[in-house]
Amino acid sequence: MHSPELRAALASRKRWLVTGSAGFIASHLVETLLRHGQEVVSLDNFSTGHRRNLEEIKSAVGDAWRSHTFVEGDIRDLSMCRRVCEGVDFVLHHAALGSVPRSINDPIEANESNVTGFLNMLVASRDANVRRFVYAASSSTYGDHPGLPKVEDEIGCPLSPYAVTKYVNELYADVFARCYGIETIGLRYFNVFGARQDPNGPYAAVIPRWVQALLTADPVEIYGDGETSRDFCYVGNVVQVNVLAATVARADALNQIYNVAVGGRTTLNQLFETLRDLLALHAPEIAAARPLYKDFRAGDVRHSQADISKAQRLLGYVPTHDLRKGLREALGWYVNEYGGSELASASVR
Repeated sequence: MHSPELRAALASRKRWLVTGSAGFIASHLVETLLRHGQEVVSLDNFSTGHRRNLEEIKSAVGDAWRSHTFVEGDIRDLSMCRRVCEGVDFVLHHAALGSVPRSINDPIEANESNVTGFLNMLVASRDANVRRFVYAASSSTYGDHPGLPKVEDEIGCPLSPYAVTKYVNELYADVFARCYGIETIGLRYFNVFGARQDPNGPYAAVIPRWVQALLTADPVEIYGDGETSRDFCYVGNVVQVNVLAATVARADALNQIYNVAVGGRTTLNQLFETLRDLLALHAPEIAAARPLYKDFRAGDVRHSQADISKAQRLLGYVPTHDLRKGLREALGWYVNEYGGSELASASVR
């Protein structure tokens, strides 16, 4: 996260707003911005984020924490959105209710946060003359389109309420760029993973859930036959592309949608084997673990892989971590959190 490209992009001090800052991805954005001497305002209502993530940032950045102002609030409140946008140069909007299954269970709540909340943030950013609005889009927008790898301008029908909300975000951002001249960039994330990703609850992402299960000798559940594939992307790559999107100077890069991934494809069976092998370096008994296969899950896309050439060409995005490198960097955090004192004393090799 401290590449020459990142340092150059953050050479001058600006004021940033990061929404969803107590969450997984946004907490990494806040930490990186503070480490590079930026002024940060952040917003979260703790519906899915955790105060411990903010405490971890505070501990990590030291005196730079004084350049951070945290506001507890909800993007569904337009007055709150207006308040936090005041005097801001760049918005990195990550506050949302994620998870396909969550949206299937409660589509109204997903719409209120992901559509109404998103629109509130766009209006507040427009009225505050924010320089640029960068937001978390989603690979779920590709829906049932069969093509691989996924190319930004070829999408299918959405397969979940969550996918609908994220597509609506893209439509609203495009309309605001056309009608009001606000600069927007949407980043379609593909299965992001890393430290601070919550393994608990019914909507937890696959990597932290499986890591915790392996460390605690609980069953690792695979939905379907395990040949479902994903383009797993380490959070360090996501931080890089957010900063590039906010600071890129070329006009043809603006008001665009970009895939954010590595451009690879890993099946769930392969992912399980990789995690098992890495964690067995800590505890040899993990090498004997076997997955528990369950029925396919409603709304899940069968295969997902990104074409990242557009982000490479227009933003200068070059992923620094593939799956294995990212896992080696992240697993130490999970071992420390969930592996017990004996495992935590070892380091992931």
